[in-house]
Amino acid sequence: MKEKLKTLAQHWMSELWQKGNAAAVGEMHSANFIDWAPGRRKGDRDGFAGGVKDFYKAFPDFYAAVEEILIDEALEQVAIRWAGSGTHLGAYLGVEPTGKRIAFRGIEILTVSMGKISERWGEWDGMDLLRQLGIWKG
Repeated sequence: MKEKLKTLAQHWMSELWQKGNAAAVGEMHSANFIDWAPGRRKGDRDGFAGGVKDFYKAFPDFYAAVEEILIDEALEQVAIRWAGSGTHLGAYLGVEPTGKRIAFRGIEILTVSMGKISERWGEWDGMDLLRQLGIWKG
């Protein structure tokens, strides 16, 4: 079970946050998927896929490198710590493209049920991203 969870997590990162393949959401997420950190979008599978598409429109070369994967077999949960970077080439959060290279970190917690991702909690260093885009001066 541990290897299956790790393989799914690596595939999830590769397809979604290294290639920007939003179509993979349908393949890897259950029909009743819940995104507990949806931001300004719906917290379902379609909303999550739309978020991936929108993010890659703004940062088409975004790539998140996996720094660590932790697995809880009993809960069928995977925690992924990552560091990502990309170039701001499309509008994001109301900010027109700056051409700036951004870099920030995040953590994802995925719950798996019957081989599919059923829940996601995701936290990114949003303040750092906003600072790099010039939205926040803190």
